[in-house]
Amino acid sequence: MGRGREREEMIVKFNVGDLVELRKPHPCGCKQWQILRTGMHFRLKCTGCGHMVMVPRVKFEKDLKKVISKTTQTLNMQEEEEKGNI
Repeated sequence: MGRGREREEMIVKFNVGDLVELRKPHPCGCKQWQILRTGMHFRLKCTGCGHMVMVPRVKFEKDLKKVISKTTQTLNMQEEEEKGNI
């Protein structure tokens, strides 16, 4: 029973350019990161010092605190989905 469990978590779509806040700060002191690549791994850029890291999706989703801002592409996609659901 444990292996086939369905998670009832809301699926969040991330796009290149989104700004996110992670739980632990980078050594430079900044918690804000810009998404540069999505997929099984995320490439993130620290907005404080510009350092780039690759993070597995599972770790990224676990460490994510909040989405600070979405790109206009993401907002447009959400509006289109809402119109289709009405």
